[in-house]
Amino acid sequence: MPTSKPVLVVVDAQNGFVRGESAHAIPAMVDLVSRWQAAGLDTVFTRYFNYPDSPFERFFEWRKLQSSPEVDIVNDLQPYAAKATAVIDKKIYSAFTEEFEDLVRSHQWTDIYACGIATESCVLKTAVDAFERDLTPWLIEDASASHAGTAAHEAGLLVARRFIGPRQVIKVADVVPLRS
Repeated sequence: MPTSKPVLVVVDAQNGFVRGESAHAIPAMVDLVSRWQAAGLDTVFTRYFNYPDSPFERFFEWRKLQSSPEVDIVNDLQPYAAKATAVIDKKIYSAFTEEFEDLVRSHQWTDIYACGIATESCVLKTAVDAFERDLTPWLIEDASASHAGTAAHEAGLLVARRFIGPRQVIKVADVVPLRS
């Protein structure tokens, strides 16, 4: 059996997505990322940019996350983003942009550990895209949240279990690369 090579993907932990419904996940992300990086493991952060006339504008009439400070990674995570393997800017739900796909190949990552905001959209889509590329997806539920609230977060977890497998949705305490 081949050895796994993990990467932690912190999805869209940006000022524009952090509000009362999602702020509780930031300390869990900070704890996870700090321990992950201290273990010498690769980390990627993503930042979503909503461009003029995007599907989000056309179909949702949503015009946020087009400039700073909304697109900036939250202050608590900025020091870790500065030390990350990469910070990927994207205009889609998933982390799987061309740039990220190139990184996956060049670093030979096999396991994609995803956390961030929003569980039911960008984090879920990243995990599903990893699954569909024959990588091992892990969605870290307690280091993820939805700015739409608990019901949306729980819906994302339910769908994730159906899409990528019930054992692939884990808690921070179950992240294998960090176990002693």
